Amino acid sequence: MVMKEEKKEDTLILAIESSCDETAAAIVKNGREVLSNIISSQIDIHKLYGGVVPEIASRKHMERINYVMAEALSTALVGIEEVDAIAVTYGPGLVGAAAFAAKKPLIPVHHIEGHISANYIEYKELEPPFLCLVVSGGHTHLVIVNDYGDYKVIGRTRDDAAGEAFDKVARAIGLGYPGGPKLQKLAEEGNEDAIDFPRASIADAPYDFSFSGVKSAVLNYINACNMKGIEINRADIAASFQKAVVSVLVSHAILAAKEYHFDKLALAGGVASNTQLRLSMQKACEKEDISFYCPSPILCTDNAAMIGAAAYYEFLKNRRAGWDLNAVPNQKLGEKVFL
Repeated sequence: MVMKEEKKEDTLILAIESSCDETAAAIVKNGREVLSNIISSQIDIHKLYGGVVPEIASRKHMERINYVMAEALSTALVGIEEVDAIAVTYGPGLVGAAAFAAKKPLIPVHHIEGHISANYIEYKELEPPFLCLVVSGGHTHLVIVNDYGDYKVIGRTRDDAAGEAFDKVARAIGLGYPGGPKLQKLAEEGNEDAIDFPRASIADAPYDFSFSGVKSAVLNYINACNMKGIEINRADIAASFQKAVVSVLVSHAILAAKEYHFDKLALAGGVASNTQLRLSMQKACEKEDISFYCPSPILCTDNAAMIGAAAYYEFLKNRRAGWDLNAVPNQKLGEKVFL
């Protein structure tokens, strides 16, 4: 009697994220269930230099990647032979080597796509289409998510990303690195209406952002106070600056949701863990009867689980990359590097 081969119902993705200063690996089942999510942070190293040093970050990734991958597999109680594919934020080359050694398909994931997909882990019921505001140290994007892997960017920053502006202002008032979380904490002690910092709008591109103006306004305010011998209130500066940035992020996102007729709006990216942004966006969505989605803070910052979530849907479409895949720093969201 010939036995039928048992059909494998679940898809397991070993995902790796090493695009900045976190070396992370995760095992994700069926794009929504996280079996493990291991993150090795380099914050303590880079704060000595006041920011991320790429050469140091790259070296530390090389040192930690095998340990992080092994821990992700061990925590999930999964052997490498049980993994269906290996997913990675575009590059580095060592990840292609890992997929080659394991003889597993390699799935490339855009970093922003990963941040968007973190929402699928938090909200099992969420499906495209929806609008997503991606806010991080390197990106501020308004993205229409038409379908899994199908994106249209309708707004982006013209200069500084929101997270970048947070870090620069934090440095200016002596908070150090990482600036965003420290500035948020200090802002809780300040008066957000103490200083009226500018909110930039771009006439011919209502969904685009610009944060260099508010950043410069903060620096000019500090310099003016120093020249006049006026003592500055750092908490008031932090709170007023945060309010200015958050109000622009929220107003642009709500405007786009209304004009494109979306009743679902999601947040993503490292700055999405900012409490004031989350609360303000939730309040604005409730007012407009828009369903609001935002991942837990651990899923907002760089992590591998979000990469695994995005990769699952590419896996279902049989999209693969060659094992020689390397980093593509300027790759735009939606531009694929599949075979």
